[in-house]
Amino acid sequence: MPALTAGFLPQAGAQTKVLKAIPANIQWGRYDADAKPVITVKSGETIRVETVSGNPDTLARLDAPEDDNVRELRTIYAEVKDRGPGPHILLGPIAVEGAAPGDVLQVDLVDIQPRSAYGFNNFGPATGLLNDEFPYSRQKLIKLDLTTKMLEFSPSIHFPAKPFFGSIGVAPAAGRVNSAPPGYYAGNMDNKEIVAGTTVFIPVQRPQALLDIGDGHLAMGDGEVDVTAVESPLIGVLRLTVRKDMHLLYPRAETPTHVITMGFHETLDEAARRATRDMIDYLVSARGLTRDEAYMLTSVAVDMRVTQVVDGVRGVHMMLPKAIFTK
Repeated sequence: MPALTAGFLPQAGAQTKVLKAIPANIQWGRYDADAKPVITVKSGETIRVETVSGNPDTLARLDAPEDDNVRELRTIYAEVKDRGPGPHILLGPIAVEGAAPGDVLQVDLVDIQPRSAYGFNNFGPATGLLNDEFPYSRQKLIKLDLTTKMLEFSPSIHFPAKPFFGSIGVAPAAGRVNSAPPGYYAGNMDNKEIVAGTTVFIPVQRPQALLDIGDGHLAMGDGEVDVTAVESPLIGVLRLTVRKDMHLLYPRAETPTHVITMGFHETLDEAARRATRDMIDYLVSARGLTRDEAYMLTSVAVDMRVTQVVDGVRGVHMMLPKAIFTK
């Protein structure tokens, strides 16, 4: 798994395709094996995506400005009738020429920027880790200073925006799956480490991969305990490359400093086992350790983190610092 380097960035003057949030480009609440692509890129090409986030009426009640996000959402809510079974408004599918089942799609997140000077958080009686203690709905608009990239939770509480897409995934092997739980096709991973400069590796299940993306976040705590982050529309520049030389069962990621493996399951215990097992597999295949050595190194040098506990299945990820490899 090579680190993201300057060589992955689009060259000056290179033509970048753009995918905008219009009704024809929306996959609402699903990853669909039979969806038709709305745009096609060659392996190694970059594409710019402009996502949306929220309910336009709710955002209006919260006094959000009438910006491109709200205007695009009004059109999408009025015109897109094929919805569900999940909640996310995703862009796609993006077809990647040459991608075939058994390959890996390398997604280089070249850049991620906010589209709006706000985000929002909400919880409801049917969602969240403590929904029995909070059996009602609340919404909150959270302002973003586009110059300093600081979020204002209240006049006395500020924290930095670290934008990332909660949901990036390929079409599943068959059928239409809910956009809420992540899986072998990646999807709603809600992993706050997947910021600009990160590379995500996703096992391809269908011809042309059929990538969907959305669920923009400006910030999130590990766990995402009330079921939402600071939700916000984002602009992303992605480079999509077909890897015929890689074969994975589950998605992985690599930042400039860490290799990340992920596990998803209805229970945290099994999610942890899967993330650990995949880290061991990485250390054996990519770093040449024996399986016993890999298990030991994972115990003494790799951090386990709870990604989220609210998406229908739990997520756990392992963080391997690349700096420990001195040769």
